[in-house]
Amino acid sequence: MNDDSFRVMDLAMQGYQCSQILMAIALEAQGRQNSGLVKVMSGLLGGMGCGKTCGALTAGCCVLALHAGKESAEQPADDRLQPMLSRFVEWFDAEYTARYGGINCADIVQDDMRNTMARCPTIVIESLEKLKEILAENNYEFSNPTRSA
Repeated sequence: MNDDSFRVMDLAMQGYQCSQILMAIALEAQGRQNSGLVKVMSGLLGGMGCGKTCGALTAGCCVLALHAGKESAEQPADDRLQPMLSRFVEWFDAEYTARYGGINCADIVQDDMRNTMARCPTIVIESLEKLKEILAENNYEFSNPTRSA
């Protein structure tokens, strides 16, 4: 287990779930705290509360936007954001549709708490690794909130 795995499990033991964990780890890596943002991420849990798109997928897109999204009226989103989002979504879809039959929370957990406990932490950890990879390929550091060339 690496440090990210331990941190995912630590946050899960504190009652945080997929989308909140991804954002909390992204903020921590940047030396930032934003309890309001972590709280807002709870709107993505459980497939937006109704079993739709997995919260790790939607939160992963938010993590990419944390790095490359529009920050102010004067600063547009980075042109690399859309391709990064597409790459993450395509990877997520291929990976988890093959394993679980879809990317909806309902497909993944199949209304079984054992699946939630076994699958969700793994999905968060693997998503975190893929997000770091995509960011690095686009000259972003996971731990740095500022834009790179």
